[in-house]
Amino acid sequence: MTEKLSLTELQLIIRDSIYMALPDMYWVIAEISEIKENSAGHCYLELIEKHPDEKNIRARAKAIIWSKRYRFLKAFFENITGESLREGLNILVKAKVEYHELYGLSLIISDIDPAFTIGEMALKRQLVIKKLEQEGVFTMNKELDFPAFPKRIAVVSSKNAAGYSDFINHLTGNSYGYAFYTVLIESAMQGAETEQGVISALDKIALNSYLFDVVVIIRGGGSQTDLSWFDSYNIAYHVTQFPLPVITGIGHDKDLSVTDMVAYKALKTPTAVADFLIDYAVGIENHLFEMSSAIKDSSRIIIDKNRNRIETSKTKLLPLARLMMSVIKDRLSGIIIEIANIGKGYTFKAGLIPSNQKSRLVSAIRSFSSGKQTALKVTSYRLNNSTLNALSRKLTRLEGLETNLSILKPENVLQRGYTITSINGLILKKINLLKVDDIIETKFSDGKLRSRVIEKKV
Repeated sequence: MTEKLSLTELQLIIRDSIYMALPDMYWVIAEISEIKENSAGHCYLELIEKHPDEKNIRARAKAIIWSKRYRFLKAFFENITGESLREGLNILVKAKVEYHELYGLSLIISDIDPAFTIGEMALKRQLVIKKLEQEGVFTMNKELDFPAFPKRIAVVSSKNAAGYSDFINHLTGNSYGYAFYTVLIESAMQGAETEQGVISALDKIALNSYLFDVVVIIRGGGSQTDLSWFDSYNIAYHVTQFPLPVITGIGHDKDLSVTDMVAYKALKTPTAVADFLIDYAVGIENHLFEMSSAIKDSSRIIIDKNRNRIETSKTKLLPLARLMMSVIKDRLSGIIIEIANIGKGYTFKAGLIPSNQKSRLVSAIRSFSSGKQTALKVTSYRLNNSTLNALSRKLTRLEGLETNLSILKPENVLQRGYTITSINGLILKKINLLKVDDIIETKFSDGKLRSRVIEKKV
C-alpha cells in the first residue's frame, strides 16, 4: 500500500474500525487498580486483570463513568453492597468500547452489577476462612489460657478514633475502682494501610509480650467497607499465631470479620470490650471472695473439730503425765546421788595430778633451754665463718677490678706503644671528622707532636 496517511487519519480509521467491530455494550469483569473523581464529578478508573497468582497483570484498560451516571451508580452500589468503589475491588461493569484520537482506548461504563461484587467478597472471605482451617491455625488464639486478672493491656487502634476514647474512658472510669495499665500501639484502622498497620503493631507487641496480659484491637463504627479490611488473611493469620489472647471490638453489629472469628474473644464495640474486661475482673473478685468464705468456713469446722479432740486428749493425757512425772522424778533423784559420788572420786584424783604435772613441766623446760643454748652457739659460729668468707671473696674481686682499671689508664695505654690523636682538644675516632689542612695533635708516651693534614683517604 503506497497511500500516505496523517496520524489523525490513521486514528480515525482505528476508531471507526473499533466501532464497527464492537458496536454493542459488554459486561466486563475487572479489578479496580486506580480510581479518581475530578472536580466536574467524572470518575476515572484504571481496570486490570491479574493472573491466577494475583501478582502479575495480564490486561489493563482505562475506564470512565460520566458524572451524571456516576452519582447514581455510586449511591446504588454502596447501598446494595455496603462497600464503596475502591482500589482492589473486583467489579462487573457494563461498558462500551470507545477510541479517541487524543486519549486512546477507553471503556465508557454505564452500569455496575453489585451482586457480582457481593459474591466476590463472600467468596474471598470463605477462601480465607478455609485456608486458615486447612493450616490448622483457626482456633489457636482461642486455645490460649486467659490470665486470671488481665490488667496490662496493649491496644491496637488509632489515637484519633472515637472508639479508642470510649474504650479508655469506660475502662478507667469503672465504678469498682479497678486499675488497668494500657499502652496504645497506633495503626490505621481503615483504608489500604490497615493491613500493614495492624500487622506492624502486633509485631511490636510480640517483641515485648512479657509486658502485657492481653491485646485489644478496637475501632469505632463504620461502613461495611471498613469492616472488609479485617477479612485480610495476613491480619487473621497474625492473630492466630499471637502469644497473647486477642480481643476485638471493631464496631459492627451485623457481621463478624475473619479477624473476629480467629480472635480469643470478639465483641461488637470498644465499650463492650471494656465491659468484658471489667466484668471479668468482677467475676474473679467474686470467685476469690467465695473461695475466701469457703476457706473460712472450712477452717472454722476444722478448728472446732480439733478443739474437741484436744480436750479429749487432755483428759486422757493428764493422769498419764502425772504418773510419768513421778517416775522421772525418782530416776532423777538416783542419778543426782550417783553423780555426787562420782564427783567426789574425781575431785580426790584431781588433787594428785597437779603435783606430778609440775615436776614433769620443770624438767622439760630445763631440757628445752639447754638444747636451745647449744643450737644458738653453733649458729653463731657458722654465721661468723660465713661472713668472713664472703668478705674475703669480695676483697679479692675488688683487687682484680682495681688492676684492670690501672691497665686501662691512658698513661699506661701509651706506655704500650699506642698514641692518642686529637683536634682542638677533641679525640679523633673517625676520619670523617677531619679535612685537608686541619692541624692535629698526636700524643706519645714521651711527648707530643703537631701535624697538618695533606691528604685524606677513606
